[in-house]
Amino acid sequence: MSRMIPQVRPFFDSASCTFSYLVYDLAGGHAAIIDPVLDFDLQSGRTATRLAQKMVDAARSLNLTVDWIVETHAHADHLSAAGWLQQQVGGKIAIGQGIEQVQQIFKPIFALESEFETDGRQFDYLFAADEEWGIGRLSAKALSVPGHTPADMAYLIGDAVFVGDTIFMPDVGTARCDFPGGDAATLYHSVQKLYQLPDATRVFVCHDYLPAERDQYQWQSSIAEQKAQNIHLPLARSCDEFVALRQARDATLAVPSLILPSIQVNIRAGRLPPADELGRQFLKIPLNII
Repeated sequence: MSRMIPQVRPFFDSASCTFSYLVYDLAGGHAAIIDPVLDFDLQSGRTATRLAQKMVDAARSLNLTVDWIVETHAHADHLSAAGWLQQQVGGKIAIGQGIEQVQQIFKPIFALESEFETDGRQFDYLFAADEEWGIGRLSAKALSVPGHTPADMAYLIGDAVFVGDTIFMPDVGTARCDFPGGDAATLYHSVQKLYQLPDATRVFVCHDYLPAERDQYQWQSSIAEQKAQNIHLPLARSCDEFVALRQARDATLAVPSLILPSIQVNIRAGRLPPADELGRQFLKIPLNII
């Protein structure tokens, strides 16, 4: 596999401010989908596949074979469309090995069925830290970047790195670290790992929350820009300074509105819970726990 430059097409979910990506080598005809979103209406409990269908349409219009459907972590702000997408375009659903720890945390919280195993088997593949893989002719590497959650991975594909929630656009900063298993000092060291990549490396973020200073959503920066301009973690900031800043900010943040439905789906590789004897599916709302 060569260090080719991948082509990247973003897809934006305005409800959760999430960017999903179709990453591909057009000449070779192979692709990966990163962090896909399943439409979900909290008030009605209805799911839809409008955004995911756009990704399917794009892949088919380019005659791409989808090899991978990859999650950077078990998201707390949107439901994953990985399961539905796999039915449409194939590909292996993958995430980092740390998903096992996340499943072990949340199985008792949601009182999941006894048959739910906490060894990551719901996914087709679990990436190890620094594991090299490929998308057709594109070379890729899985980078372990815990801190936001224990399972966070960034994916270096050619000259592009997909960082999930580890860092956002420089004027938005870094991810929160107050979820179960999160840790600000761990996130600091994960970001330092990203900052060791070449300055010209393209950085693709999972979210953009549109600060007041600009009027358009953005999804791409560079390692050089992040090191110089990230408002929470510029290269010169110490670990102690970052931990104090991050913990103070996290104490002011509300619980994500979709954390309860999304985690239950996302630790199942983007599949809904098993149906009951009448074919109905339910999500659980644990009281006074989160």
